[in-house]
Amino acid sequence: MAVEKTNGDQFPTGMRVLAVDDDPTSLLVLETLLRRCEYHVTTTSQAVMALKMLRDNKNKFDLVICDVHMPDIGGFKLLELVGLEMDLPVILLSGNGDPKLVMKGITHGACDYLLKPVRIEELKNIWQHVVRRKKICPKDRNNSDNQDKPHHGGGEGAGTGNSDQNGKLNKRRKDQNEDEDEERDENENENEDQSSQKKPRVVWSVDLHQKFVAAVNHLGIDKAGPKEILDLMNVEKLTRENVASHLQA
Repeated sequence: MAVEKTNGDQFPTGMRVLAVDDDPTSLLVLETLLRRCEYHVTTTSQAVMALKMLRDNKNKFDLVICDVHMPDIGGFKLLELVGLEMDLPVILLSGNGDPKLVMKGITHGACDYLLKPVRIEELKNIWQHVVRRKKICPKDRNNSDNQDKPHHGGGEGAGTGNSDQNGKLNKRRKDQNEDEDEERDENENENEDQSSQKKPRVVWSVDLHQKFVAAVNHLGIDKAGPKEILDLMNVEKLTRENVASHLQA
């Protein structure tokens, strides 16, 4: 049963959970516990398959639980892609409780990080992430609809961050040109530097990320370096530094 169709008495019964783990025993235990919580559960042992299911069945899942260490694209990459394309809450699972790993998961957008063996008491409360996300979503959509407004955090970053880098490169190239050109570049840099203080990071839109993925797939994982990816993407004002940072994410 879809979360949107449940009333206050029924929720969270029927919440639709996609569980992802390459360990069959862990996946079976997770599925059993989730069903005891009266959630509707779909399972897969491949993160790639999970991503395909999400892309093919948009709005048919309310929450994703994925193991961090997967043999294909990995839990962190799945987390990134889901955040870019679906904006669904994602919970990461791991047998490794290293604080650095936990912090990486949270800073990459995970709404929770559960240690194995997971307990049913923890799973009984995961529905709260769905409710919280649904309350936040309208505000996020307003931000994306007003990308040209400087007081919003997300939308404008891609253009400003890239133009700042490009402006600095252009200035270096024109250092020996006429004074008139130098003055124009300095003015542009000053404006761009002011903007970059507000929007220092590139925001990877779905379209931009898809171009990135297409370039990586074309080159192959072993040969996909920042310069090669940048050349294939052929996106104006995108820099090698932007691509390298996204490649390491």
